Amino acid sequence: HPFAGVLSAYGMGLADVRTLKQAAVEKTLTDELLGSLGVEFEALSQQARANVEAQGLSADKVRVAKTLALKYDGTDTTIELALPATPHPSPLPQGERGLAASLLKQFEVTYRQRYGFLMPGRALVVEAIAAEAIGQTQSAQESTPDLLARPTGMQARAEVKAFTDNALRVTQVFYREDLRPGDIITGPAIIKEPIATTVVEPEWRAVVTPQNHLVLERTKKAERAHAIGTTADPVLLEVFNNLFMAIAEQMGVTLANTSYSVNIKERLDFSCAIFDPEGNLVANAPHMPVHLGSMGESVRVILEKRAGQMKPGDAFVLNAPYAGGTHIPDVTVVTPIFLPGETTPLFYTAARGHHADIGGITPGSMPPFSKHISEEGVLLDNVQLVREGVFLEAELTQIFTHDAYPVRNVAQNIGDLRAQVASCNKGANELTFGREVVVAYMKHVQDNAEESVRRVIHKLTDGEFGVDLDDGSHIHVKVSINRDERTAKVDFTGTSAQRPSNFNAPRSVSRAVVLYVFRTLVDDEIPMNAGCLKPINIVIPDGSMLSPVYPAAVV
Repeated sequence: HPFAGVLSAYGMGLADVRTLKQAAVEKTLTDELLGSLGVEFEALSQQARANVEAQGLSADKVRVAKTLALKYDGTDTTIELALPATPHPSPLPQGERGLAASLLKQFEVTYRQRYGFLMPGRALVVEAIAAEAIGQTQSAQESTPDLLARPTGMQARAEVKAFTDNALRVTQVFYREDLRPGDIITGPAIIKEPIATTVVEPEWRAVVTPQNHLVLERTKKAERAHAIGTTADPVLLEVFNNLFMAIAEQMGVTLANTSYSVNIKERLDFSCAIFDPEGNLVANAPHMPVHLGSMGESVRVILEKRAGQMKPGDAFVLNAPYAGGTHIPDVTVVTPIFLPGETTPLFYTAARGHHADIGGITPGSMPPFSKHISEEGVLLDNVQLVREGVFLEAELTQIFTHDAYPVRNVAQNIGDLRAQVASCNKGANELTFGREVVVAYMKHVQDNAEESVRRVIHKLTDGEFGVDLDDGSHIHVKVSINRDERTAKVDFTGTSAQRPSNFNAPRSVSRAVVLYVFRTLVDDEIPMNAGCLKPINIVIPDGSMLSPVYPAAVV
């Protein structure tokens, strides 16, 4: 069903008249398909051309750009690729070989850059084709100026002494009206004209272009006198505080935009974060509080169990409440990030999202009467999701659909996992500093957060509190302040043992609560990170309802 619209584009003060014609198709990409689409492309091109020419432009001022909207079969997001221009009217010559392979290569490069993985073996679908007619109403080409011939070669009008590059140097003075296209003036030099004076420094040169513009070019590569360094600098500390937080927020934007389920895309039940080489939380965007302090343990589980095995392009998934998870529907994707040529991850990115269903005895995976973790859904503990850039969809589908209580919409789970991988990949692409600087400032921002919390602790006093719950269980906490060391002990001893019901909170959730409370006491604009917990000793008895052991239900 073709449709038409008129778009206007403005740039450099010039306007193009544009008309887009698009047709919907649903066919697997092959050379034969591309050849057969030639007729449809030609029809769309003629319609678009006619619309632009009807606005008063001659045919020689109109060009047509053709694009294909490609996607992996079964996915929602397309990538638009431009078809190569051809010198003859046929947009896709019949029998042309290799074009499909070329487009596939372009698609894979773009897809992996955007989402962090590929799906080899999955059919590539042409979802739509488009022909855009662009009418050129003005030309951006500058005319070559008609300058009077110069009777002699380029000559300086004077010679002076000028202080440049920390020294007094003999400097030639040129008049701008004497210069002609092709002239090159090497610094040090001064170029004088009625409304400006241009100083050409040593290691620079001035070039007069064919349009009589003056362009300054460096003749020697600049050398940085001072590197950023790894010593904490107050200004750079604030820069990196905001940089790490902004990256985590951008990861969240990517996750919301690319996710499949309403839970993540619209209810925004997710969190994204960056972790240092030891798996400590560096920055967590202000998404879901219960996620904030708990993902670090999940990252460390992957780090410990996969030590020496991780490779660039890998990603792992887990939701085990006993390994840093919260409850079963909260699924975490962890991606190790490597610098080129290195075998040890520089840092980690992670994205946790609440999946709409992960199996279990009731739809939605939030059963009110579960007593065993298996009744709440499919347990993922250190499962590989992406292997060297290849998304392991078949393996994950097998796990999701062959459990005692399998998931109910595996396509939805897979779609959200793809989005989580894309989110982690976004975080990796945004951190482009060198190893030493990144690692150093990941530590500095944590040290700064630690000091901020210590200043707060110094103002607190001891306290103790207990609460009886409706089911007869009891939660008890005692906070002890050491002012000399500026530390706090948060002790949950006295809390009831884990419940036979699902009214249990994993240790990671209990730690997240403590972290969140102390972070709210800090007025400074610091990222939520592991440094906030360094001055705090959290005591949670194993086997209690705040630190249950397998197979306790936790929903």
